[in-house]
Amino acid sequence: MPAPLHATRRRIVSLAPSNTEILIALGLGPRVVGVDDDSDYPPEVAGLPRVGRDLQIDVDRVAALRPDLVLASLSVPGMERNVAALAERGLPHLTLDPRSLPDVLASIERTGRATGATDEAARLVAALRARLEAVGRATAALPAAARPAVPREWWPRPPIVAGRQSWITGMLALAGARNLYAEEDVTSRPVDDAAVLAADPGVVIASYCGARKLLAPEKIAARPGWAALRAVRDGRVYVLLEASFGRPGPRLVDGVELLCGLLHPGLLPAADAALARRREEVRALAPAAVGG
Repeated sequence: MPAPLHATRRRIVSLAPSNTEILIALGLGPRVVGVDDDSDYPPEVAGLPRVGRDLQIDVDRVAALRPDLVLASLSVPGMERNVAALAERGLPHLTLDPRSLPDVLASIERTGRATGATDEAARLVAALRARLEAVGRATAALPAAARPAVPREWWPRPPIVAGRQSWITGMLALAGARNLYAEEDVTSRPVDDAAVLAADPGVVIASYCGARKLLAPEKIAARPGWAALRAVRDGRVYVLLEASFGRPGPRLVDGVELLCGLLHPGLLPAADAALARRREEVRALAPAAVGG
Protein backbone atom coordinates (compact mmCIF):
# COMPACT_ATOMS: atom_id res chain seq x y z
CA MET A 1 0.00 0.00 0.00
CA PRO A 2 1.31 3.51 -0.77
CA ALA A 3 2.24 5.75 2.11
CA PRO A 4 -0.58 8.03 3.33
CA LEU A 5 -0.75 11.40 1.63
CA HIS A 6 0.09 14.51 3.57
CA ALA A 7 0.88 18.15 2.91
CA THR A 8 4.66 17.95 2.64
CA ARG A 9 4.95 16.52 -0.86
CA ARG A 10 7.93 18.22 -2.50
CA ARG A 11 8.70 16.08 -5.55
CA ILE A 12 5.64 15.49 -7.72
CA VAL A 13 5.30 13.49 -10.93
CA SER A 14 2.18 13.94 -13.09
CA LEU A 15 0.90 11.15 -15.34
CA ALA A 16 -1.69 13.12 -17.33
CA PRO A 17 -1.87 16.55 -19.02
CA SER A 18 -4.93 17.48 -16.96
CA ASN A 19 -3.07 16.71 -13.73
CA THR A 20 -0.09 18.78 -14.87
CA GLU A 21 -2.36 21.73 -15.62
CA ILE A 22 -3.99 21.45 -12.20
CA LEU A 23 -0.61 21.43 -10.46
CA ILE A 24 0.65 24.45 -12.38
CA ALA A 25 -2.61 26.36 -11.80
CA LEU A 26 -2.13 25.76 -8.06
CA GLY A 27 1.34 27.34 -8.21
CA LEU A 28 3.11 24.02 -7.70
CA GLY A 29 5.28 24.17 -10.82
CA PRO A 30 8.59 24.28 -8.90
CA ARG A 31 7.67 20.99 -7.21
CA VAL A 32 6.83 19.10 -10.43
CA VAL A 33 9.87 16.98 -11.33
CA GLY A 34 8.41 14.88 -14.14
CA VAL A 35 5.39 14.59 -16.42
CA ASP A 36 3.85 12.29 -19.02
CA ASP A 37 4.86 12.70 -22.66
CA ASP A 38 1.64 14.52 -23.64
CA SER A 39 1.81 17.30 -21.05
CA ASP A 40 2.38 20.40 -23.17
CA TYR A 41 0.74 23.23 -21.24
CA PRO A 42 1.64 25.67 -19.91
CA PRO A 43 4.92 26.19 -21.82
CA GLU A 44 6.99 26.01 -18.63
CA VAL A 45 6.58 22.23 -18.53
CA ALA A 46 8.43 21.75 -21.82
CA GLY A 47 11.79 21.05 -20.22
CA LEU A 48 10.64 18.58 -17.58
CA PRO A 49 11.68 14.90 -17.65
CA ARG A 50 9.20 12.63 -19.43
CA VAL A 51 7.94 9.28 -18.17
CA GLY A 52 5.93 7.96 -21.14
CA ARG A 53 2.51 8.33 -22.72
CA ASP A 54 -0.77 7.76 -20.89
CA LEU A 55 -0.98 4.01 -21.50
CA GLN A 56 2.77 3.41 -21.62
CA ILE A 57 4.04 5.00 -18.42
CA ASP A 58 7.55 3.79 -17.55
CA VAL A 59 7.33 3.21 -13.81
CA ASP A 60 11.10 2.78 -13.60
CA ARG A 61 11.51 6.32 -14.89
CA VAL A 62 8.91 7.53 -12.43
CA ALA A 63 10.71 5.84 -9.53
CA ALA A 64 14.07 7.26 -10.65
CA LEU A 65 12.70 10.77 -10.12
CA ARG A 66 12.27 9.94 -6.40
CA PRO A 67 8.71 11.30 -6.17
CA ASP A 68 6.95 11.66 -2.88
CA LEU A 69 3.69 12.07 -4.79
CA VAL A 70 2.65 10.70 -8.18
CA LEU A 71 -0.55 12.29 -9.47
CA ALA A 72 -2.19 9.53 -11.50
CA SER A 73 -5.37 9.55 -13.59
CA LEU A 74 -8.10 7.25 -14.91
CA SER A 75 -9.26 9.64 -17.63
CA VAL A 76 -8.30 7.18 -20.40
CA PRO A 77 -9.41 3.51 -20.35
CA GLY A 78 -6.40 1.36 -19.51
CA MET A 79 -4.75 3.85 -17.16
CA GLU A 80 -5.67 1.60 -14.24
CA ARG A 81 -2.58 -0.42 -15.16
CA ASN A 82 -0.45 2.60 -14.24
CA VAL A 83 -2.11 2.82 -10.84
CA ALA A 84 -1.55 -0.90 -10.21
CA ALA A 85 2.13 -0.54 -11.14
CA LEU A 86 2.55 2.43 -8.79
CA ALA A 87 0.99 0.45 -5.96
CA GLU A 88 3.19 -2.55 -6.70
CA ARG A 89 6.30 -0.36 -6.46
CA GLY A 90 5.06 1.29 -3.28
CA LEU A 91 5.14 4.75 -4.85
CA PRO A 92 2.90 7.27 -3.03
CA HIS A 93 0.15 8.34 -5.36
CA LEU A 94 -3.18 10.07 -5.69
CA THR A 95 -5.50 8.95 -8.49
CA LEU A 96 -7.97 11.40 -10.03
CA ASP A 97 -11.02 10.03 -11.86
CA PRO A 98 -13.44 12.90 -12.56
CA ARG A 99 -16.47 12.21 -14.73
CA SER A 100 -18.38 15.50 -14.41
CA LEU A 101 -17.63 19.21 -14.03
CA PRO A 102 -18.27 19.06 -10.25
CA ASP A 103 -15.89 16.08 -10.12
CA VAL A 104 -13.21 18.17 -11.85
CA LEU A 105 -13.54 20.93 -9.27
CA ALA A 106 -13.40 18.31 -6.51
CA SER A 107 -10.23 16.88 -8.07
CA ILE A 108 -8.59 20.28 -7.87
CA GLU A 109 -9.53 20.47 -4.19
CA ARG A 110 -8.20 16.94 -3.54
CA THR A 111 -4.93 17.84 -5.20
CA GLY A 112 -4.70 20.96 -3.05
CA ARG A 113 -5.20 18.96 0.13
CA ALA A 114 -2.61 16.35 -0.91
CA THR A 115 0.04 18.98 -1.65
CA GLY A 116 -0.57 21.57 1.05
CA ALA A 117 -2.09 23.99 -1.47
CA THR A 118 -5.53 23.97 0.13
CA ASP A 119 -5.99 27.75 0.07
CA GLU A 120 -4.79 28.02 -3.51
CA ALA A 121 -7.20 25.27 -4.54
CA ALA A 122 -10.10 27.01 -2.80
CA ARG A 123 -9.36 30.27 -4.62
CA LEU A 124 -8.98 28.55 -7.98
CA VAL A 125 -12.19 26.54 -7.60
CA ALA A 126 -14.12 29.65 -6.52
CA ALA A 127 -12.93 31.54 -9.60
CA LEU A 128 -13.73 28.65 -11.95
CA ARG A 129 -17.15 28.11 -10.38
CA ALA A 130 -17.98 31.81 -10.76
CA ARG A 131 -17.23 31.67 -14.49
CA LEU A 132 -19.34 28.53 -14.92
CA GLU A 133 -22.22 30.11 -13.03
CA ALA A 134 -22.02 33.21 -15.24
CA VAL A 135 -22.44 31.06 -18.34
CA GLY A 136 -25.26 29.13 -16.71
CA ARG A 137 -27.13 32.32 -15.83
CA ALA A 138 -26.77 33.61 -19.38
CA THR A 139 -28.17 30.43 -20.96
CA ALA A 140 -30.81 29.65 -18.31
CA ALA A 141 -33.61 31.45 -20.14
CA LEU A 142 -32.97 29.83 -23.51
CA PRO A 143 -36.02 27.85 -24.66
CA ALA A 144 -35.63 24.17 -25.41
CA ALA A 145 -35.90 24.88 -29.13
CA ALA A 146 -32.79 27.08 -28.95
CA ARG A 147 -30.71 24.35 -27.27
CA PRO A 148 -29.29 22.18 -30.06
CA ALA A 149 -28.75 18.48 -29.47
CA VAL A 150 -25.05 17.98 -30.21
CA PRO A 151 -23.11 14.79 -30.84
CA ARG A 152 -19.62 15.36 -29.46
CA GLU A 153 -16.98 13.20 -31.17
CA TRP A 154 -13.82 12.12 -29.36
CA TRP A 155 -12.52 9.92 -32.16
CA PRO A 156 -13.21 9.72 -35.91
CA ARG A 157 -12.75 6.06 -36.91
CA PRO A 158 -15.07 4.70 -35.76
CA PRO A 159 -16.85 7.81 -34.49
CA ILE A 160 -16.85 7.73 -30.68
CA VAL A 161 -19.15 10.14 -28.86
CA ALA A 162 -19.50 11.33 -25.26
CA GLY A 163 -22.26 9.83 -23.11
CA ARG A 164 -23.96 10.83 -19.86
CA GLN A 165 -20.97 10.08 -17.64
CA SER A 166 -18.72 12.51 -19.49
CA TRP A 167 -18.06 16.07 -18.32
CA ILE A 168 -19.05 17.03 -21.88
CA THR A 169 -22.71 16.55 -20.89
CA GLY A 170 -22.44 19.26 -18.23
CA MET A 171 -20.35 21.51 -20.45
CA LEU A 172 -22.94 21.45 -23.22
CA ALA A 173 -25.82 21.98 -20.78
CA LEU A 174 -24.20 25.08 -19.29
CA ALA A 175 -23.34 26.41 -22.74
CA GLY A 176 -26.97 26.21 -23.88
CA ALA A 177 -27.04 22.87 -25.70
CA ARG A 178 -27.75 19.20 -25.05
CA ASN A 179 -25.56 16.17 -25.42
CA LEU A 180 -27.32 14.09 -28.07
CA TYR A 181 -26.23 10.97 -26.19
CA ALA A 182 -26.93 12.18 -22.64
CA GLU A 183 -29.32 9.25 -22.10
CA GLU A 184 -26.51 6.75 -22.71
CA ASP A 185 -25.20 5.80 -19.25
CA VAL A 186 -21.57 5.56 -20.39
CA THR A 187 -18.59 7.87 -20.62
CA SER A 188 -18.40 7.29 -24.38
CA ARG A 189 -19.35 4.82 -27.08
CA PRO A 190 -19.01 4.28 -30.83
CA VAL A 191 -21.86 5.28 -33.12
CA ASP A 192 -22.59 4.51 -36.75
CA ASP A 193 -23.65 6.86 -39.51
CA ALA A 194 -27.21 5.53 -39.50
CA ALA A 195 -27.74 6.56 -35.86
CA VAL A 196 -26.49 10.09 -36.48
CA LEU A 197 -28.55 10.42 -39.65
CA ALA A 198 -31.67 9.30 -37.79
CA ALA A 199 -31.11 11.93 -35.09
CA ASP A 200 -30.36 14.66 -37.69
CA PRO A 201 -28.54 17.03 -35.30
CA GLY A 202 -28.35 20.72 -36.15
CA VAL A 203 -24.79 21.00 -34.80
CA VAL A 204 -21.89 18.54 -34.80
CA ILE A 205 -18.76 19.19 -32.75
CA ALA A 206 -15.55 17.18 -32.87
CA SER A 207 -12.41 17.49 -30.78
CA TYR A 208 -10.17 14.48 -31.14
CA CYS A 209 -8.09 13.07 -28.30
CA GLY A 210 -4.43 13.90 -28.65
CA ALA A 211 -4.85 15.80 -31.93
CA ARG A 212 -2.44 18.69 -32.35
CA LYS A 213 -3.95 19.80 -35.68
CA LEU A 214 -7.53 20.43 -36.74
CA LEU A 215 -9.20 17.97 -39.08
CA ALA A 216 -11.02 19.61 -41.99
CA PRO A 217 -14.78 19.61 -41.24
CA GLU A 218 -15.33 18.71 -44.89
CA LYS A 219 -13.91 15.26 -44.13
CA ILE A 220 -16.58 14.73 -41.49
CA ALA A 221 -19.31 16.05 -43.78
CA ALA A 222 -18.16 13.67 -46.53
CA ARG A 223 -19.22 10.57 -44.59
CA PRO A 224 -21.85 8.48 -46.39
CA GLY A 225 -25.23 10.19 -46.24
CA TRP A 226 -24.06 13.11 -44.11
CA ALA A 227 -24.77 15.70 -46.82
CA ALA A 228 -28.42 15.40 -45.77
CA LEU A 229 -27.76 16.36 -42.13
CA ARG A 230 -29.06 19.74 -40.94
CA ALA A 231 -25.65 20.42 -39.37
CA VAL A 232 -23.96 19.96 -42.74
CA ARG A 233 -26.57 21.86 -44.72
CA ASP A 234 -26.33 24.80 -42.29
CA GLY A 235 -22.52 24.75 -42.12
CA ARG A 236 -22.53 23.93 -38.40
CA VAL A 237 -19.94 21.17 -38.27
CA TYR A 238 -17.20 22.43 -35.96
CA VAL A 239 -13.78 20.99 -35.21
CA LEU A 240 -12.05 22.26 -32.06
CA LEU A 241 -8.73 21.52 -30.44
CA GLU A 242 -9.01 18.96 -27.68
CA ALA A 243 -7.17 20.76 -24.88
CA SER A 244 -10.18 22.64 -23.46
CA PHE A 245 -12.56 19.70 -23.81
CA GLY A 246 -10.68 16.46 -23.25
CA ARG A 247 -8.51 17.36 -20.26
CA PRO A 248 -10.41 17.35 -16.94
CA GLY A 249 -8.70 20.37 -15.43
CA PRO A 250 -9.09 24.15 -15.21
CA ARG A 251 -9.24 24.69 -18.96
CA LEU A 252 -12.61 22.94 -19.24
CA VAL A 253 -14.07 26.26 -18.07
CA ASP A 254 -12.45 27.92 -21.09
CA GLY A 255 -14.19 25.27 -23.16
CA VAL A 256 -17.62 26.05 -21.67
CA GLU A 257 -17.20 29.74 -22.50
CA LEU A 258 -15.98 28.90 -26.00
CA LEU A 259 -18.99 26.63 -26.60
CA CYS A 260 -21.39 29.32 -25.43
CA GLY A 261 -19.82 31.88 -27.74
CA LEU A 262 -19.89 29.44 -30.64
CA LEU A 263 -23.48 28.27 -30.16
CA HIS A 264 -25.07 31.51 -28.89
CA PRO A 265 -23.10 34.52 -30.10
CA GLY A 266 -24.04 37.78 -28.42
CA LEU A 267 -25.48 36.11 -25.32
CA LEU A 268 -22.54 36.65 -22.94
CA PRO A 269 -19.61 39.04 -23.47
CA ALA A 270 -17.14 36.68 -21.77
CA ALA A 271 -18.20 33.88 -24.11
CA ASP A 272 -17.91 36.10 -27.18
CA ALA A 273 -14.45 37.16 -26.02
CA ALA A 274 -13.43 33.51 -25.55
CA LEU A 275 -14.50 32.73 -29.11
CA ALA A 276 -12.73 35.81 -30.50
CA ARG A 277 -9.50 34.88 -28.71
CA ARG A 278 -9.58 31.37 -30.07
CA ARG A 279 -11.18 31.77 -33.44
CA GLU A 280 -8.04 30.30 -35.00
CA GLU A 281 -8.68 27.11 -32.98
CA VAL A 282 -12.16 26.67 -34.47
CA ARG A 283 -12.63 25.18 -37.91
CA ALA A 284 -16.16 25.32 -39.25
CA LEU A 285 -17.84 23.83 -42.28
CA ALA A 286 -19.09 26.73 -44.41
CA PRO A 287 -22.40 26.17 -46.26
CA ALA A 288 -20.61 27.01 -49.50
CA ALA A 289 -18.39 23.96 -48.98
CA VAL A 290 -21.35 21.61 -49.29
CA GLY A 291 -21.67 20.30 -52.81
CA GLY A 292 -25.05 20.35 -54.55
